[in-house]
Amino acid sequence: MKKTLALALAVVMSLGLLASCGGKNPPAASQPAASQPAASQPAASIPEAPAGGGTIGICIYKFDDAFMTTYRNSLEAILKEKGYEPIVVDGNNDQAKQNEQINTFITQGVDALIINPVMTSAADQIIATVKGADIPTVLINREPTAEQMAAYEKLVYVGCDAAQSGTFQGELILDTPNKGDINGDGKVSYIMIQGDPENIDAQLRTEYSVQALKDAGIEVEQLNLTRGDWDREKGQTICANDLAQFGDKIEVVFCNNDDMAIGALQAIQSAGRKVNEDIYLVGVDALDAALNEVQAGNMTGTVLNDANGQAASAVAEMEKLLGGATYTSGNQSVYVDYVKVTPENVGDFMK
Repeated sequence: MKKTLALALAVVMSLGLLASCGGKNPPAASQPAASQPAASQPAASIPEAPAGGGTIGICIYKFDDAFMTTYRNSLEAILKEKGYEPIVVDGNNDQAKQNEQINTFITQGVDALIINPVMTSAADQIIATVKGADIPTVLINREPTAEQMAAYEKLVYVGCDAAQSGTFQGELILDTPNKGDINGDGKVSYIMIQGDPENIDAQLRTEYSVQALKDAGIEVEQLNLTRGDWDREKGQTICANDLAQFGDKIEVVFCNNDDMAIGALQAIQSAGRKVNEDIYLVGVDALDAALNEVQAGNMTGTVLNDANGQAASAVAEMEKLLGGATYTSGNQSVYVDYVKVTPENVGDFMK
């Protein structure tokens, strides 16, 4: 009996020694941690990223802007086609709200951000926020200064050169038979319906549309300049008021975008004026509604702001950032060319 007990005890001790020396049990380090940090868990409100893709937070300054509607729809379509999960939010033209949306996206752990700032004056805060989170970011449509951009190497801007769009507006007027001088008094008298003057696009379109006339040796007279905030109804009201005040003195109506130009057209028609006969009207964006009016002879022309081309470039730059690319100061802006749209070529841009 003693020999049997001794043998059994030896077997048990041998098995224990084997286990302690690395038998079939895995090492402790490979076991799941008892409590995983919350930050490493996917946020419940963020969809799981498709294979090979990722979740992209998109902040649009406001959804009811006609041009940005085209832009965001194109962004979503391109991203989904490439296997990404886009989440798009409406800033309602409220910078404080957009700041909260950016912070929420960062907390949720999106892979990259595409931001259409409500206000370019808020660029410093936006850039500091995304830099602090070390998240690749593409800014679109509203361009900060090169100095602001230089603060973060994982940041790029995609848009158009607004000065070019202004120049093209001026050239559309220069291409008319009388170069805008309908009454033949030797000068072009105009009103300017401006977008948001805090926006660099509004500033440059306002400046360079008139500068194109000056550079061609045309004398100009500004009858009025009024802020229209890119809004169709405001464009109509502003133009109606100016037509009531200045009447036939107005030869050209410059609008910083097509929505305001379409509003202005309604006022022009209500006043009994005829575009391309006794007044000229130009916009920017080449919205479908504006293209229809150009084709019908109710707008002198517009300038294509290529939303689809910009959306494709924004996604391409985002993918470069996700792949590890960084940008140096002075090399952080990617531009897509504008195109003049006239009654002669408008068919090329219509669906």
